[in-house]
Amino acid sequence: MELKKRGLFNENGDIETSKRRIINGNTTNLNDFNNLKYKWTSDWYRQAMNNFWIPEEINLSQDIKDYRVLDKFEKTSYDKILSFLIYLDSLQTAQIPKLQSYVTANEINLCLSIQGFQESVHSQSYSYILDTICSPEEREEILYQYKDDEILLKRNKFIGDQYEDFYHDPTLKNFVKALIANYILEGIYFYSGFSFFYNLGRMGKMPGTVSEIRYINRDENTHLWLFRSIIIDLKKENPEIFTDEDIERYKDMLKTGVEEEILWGKYVIGNDIRGLTENMIEDYIKYLGNLRSRNLGFGDIYPENKDEPESMKWVSEYSDPNKIKTDFFEAKPTAYSKSSVIEDDL
Repeated sequence: MELKKRGLFNENGDIETSKRRIINGNTTNLNDFNNLKYKWTSDWYRQAMNNFWIPEEINLSQDIKDYRVLDKFEKTSYDKILSFLIYLDSLQTAQIPKLQSYVTANEINLCLSIQGFQESVHSQSYSYILDTICSPEEREEILYQYKDDEILLKRNKFIGDQYEDFYHDPTLKNFVKALIANYILEGIYFYSGFSFFYNLGRMGKMPGTVSEIRYINRDENTHLWLFRSIIIDLKKENPEIFTDEDIERYKDMLKTGVEEEILWGKYVIGNDIRGLTENMIEDYIKYLGNLRSRNLGFGDIYPENKDEPESMKWVSEYSDPNKIKTDFFEAKPTAYSKSSVIEDDL
């Protein structure tokens, strides 16, 4: 089946919501908030809008001091993980409009537009952190670490290559692969990095960075919800591209994402950070891989990792910006948000 690009306006488009489709629909392309086929987009839209936050409202004064006294392992991990997260959000900002060019359900495109904006806010957040705690020379070194770190460069390229395939060859097969790649990025790739920052928070270090990461994490949960919902509805509308063979291929992508994240966690965190070990990271990422696969209806990937590891249950608490009270050095409570966090059971 050919994948057709949507236009800007189609006066002869279908008005009936029953005829609306995620791809290859005959859309007018008008935004209508009252007539929705994909009802989940209404809740998603309101949740995402209520998630609005401003990076510069978080006080980083203590982080300026803490950054200078991190031990060498903590500083190396901090710099490399931040560099990787900067790449991921930059990549997301660039590729979401390409996906939107082929999505013919206006309510889903509205959600994708908000995601693109939020990815830009995340990039702003990382820039604010670096501008505050680093010298200009250190900032440049962190931002472009991939130029000197082959492992980081390889890490950057895996998901990037999935997007590039769709960018240069927008077939239906590559479109679905890009959706799965998004799901992997939002649901797996951020998480060992997030756990590192939350672990610093447990140790009483870098409280401002931890607050920034919690708000980013909350946004990423909504993005995960978005792509899970898109994939599930696409599967209902186009079962021919979700055969048993296709699903095994998508599960292989998820498994590769898990294995890449584990290797990265072992490289960038290892056993040198107090409060974290390689085994803790591996168990946690495999558990997340199972969770993500199950919630697409694909079943488990790792039968022995079905339950959240006891050793990592503190991550869930730290990831909620409305559960952790303000740190002493913060100018205002971190729970200024109007929105509740989405439970990460996606």
